[in-house]
Amino acid sequence: MTRQEFIKMCALLGISIPFQSVLASCTSNDDNSETDFNGKVLIIGAGAAGLTAGYLLNQKGIEFQILEASSVYGGRMKITTDFVDFPIPLGAEWLHIERGIFDEIINNPSVQMNIETIPYDQNADYGLFEGQQVSMADLGFDIDQKFINASWFDFFTQYIVPSIQNKIVFNEIVESIDYSSENIIVKTVNEEFTADKIIITAPVKILQNGSISFTPQLPNSKMNAINDVTVWDGFKAFIEFSEKFYPTAVGFNIIPESAGQKLYYDASYGQNSNRHILGLFTVGSGTLPYRELSDSELIDYMLQELDEIFNGQASSNYINHISQNWNNEPFAKGAYVYDNEDWRRVRTLGESVDNKLYFAGTAYTTGEDWSSVHTAARSAIRAVNEIT
Repeated sequence: MTRQEFIKMCALLGISIPFQSVLASCTSNDDNSETDFNGKVLIIGAGAAGLTAGYLLNQKGIEFQILEASSVYGGRMKITTDFVDFPIPLGAEWLHIERGIFDEIINNPSVQMNIETIPYDQNADYGLFEGQQVSMADLGFDIDQKFINASWFDFFTQYIVPSIQNKIVFNEIVESIDYSSENIIVKTVNEEFTADKIIITAPVKILQNGSISFTPQLPNSKMNAINDVTVWDGFKAFIEFSEKFYPTAVGFNIIPESAGQKLYYDASYGQNSNRHILGLFTVGSGTLPYRELSDSELIDYMLQELDEIFNGQASSNYINHISQNWNNEPFAKGAYVYDNEDWRRVRTLGESVDNKLYFAGTAYTTGEDWSSVHTAARSAIRAVNEIT
């Protein structure tokens, strides 16, 4: 059963995705819970999973350090605040689950969370490029919400990072992990670190291309899952126009459906802004030809495409644009595991190794859901609970 089939089955049966209940049945995400572990944990990567793991370990009083390959935290929650008067999410953009996930990550009832989100109006104007009128649910946005003048990155910056920022070491590109003896040795381009446990949150593409070597080699089942899992290419673009001539969303049929996704959408939806920003989100085969074009070729292509849909209004109202090709990001190399992946392969990706190596991130879950910020955070909760 694929992820899409699993989620669809849950919807037909009128039940929610049971990931949270699975976590609750395993162990409590409680910072006051007792733990016998008193060693040091190294976390590889400062994206959503790495930050969540560090934050929870800090709550439990456990020694840890986060090694981040780049010069900034956030991973694929990357944003820009220089384009318009609200944050533009170049990576993770939507909340795909109920707002309770924020409290679940913060794990502290005394903290009042003030990040605002807005659901989509199901009666608003949506459609397919072919001219067919469809609902937001048909486009896959039936439960999704937009952040209002904020983003996932802002949530982590405001509530998670402050208590752990001094534990993040930047520009540390991990080259090898030796877990053959009691102390685990992690070598980076710059230096050597030791720990008792490791939480690996590096994108699965980084493991696929062999950027990190393991001693001993990871179990065959784990290596097979890493090598066989399909990671979608990822591309986003944002175009500012002088007038709003487009609906909330326009979807495109990718054939076969499992090959990718493509959507033009109103990126200004719900924002406290008068700017008119149209976003392009595309993964898998939908990224062609965008990710192969130069910047000048890209905007010409997009405007021509939009002119065809909206009777020439795109070119006449164009102001500016930006784009993000996730395949070119050196510490990502792509978007996320595709929606139709076999859940058993994803579950194997998320399994720990020898009570020493733990995996967390959008690709390293229990196989019930994957490829979103909330699944990355919950996988980190699971990894921390396993350690403690």
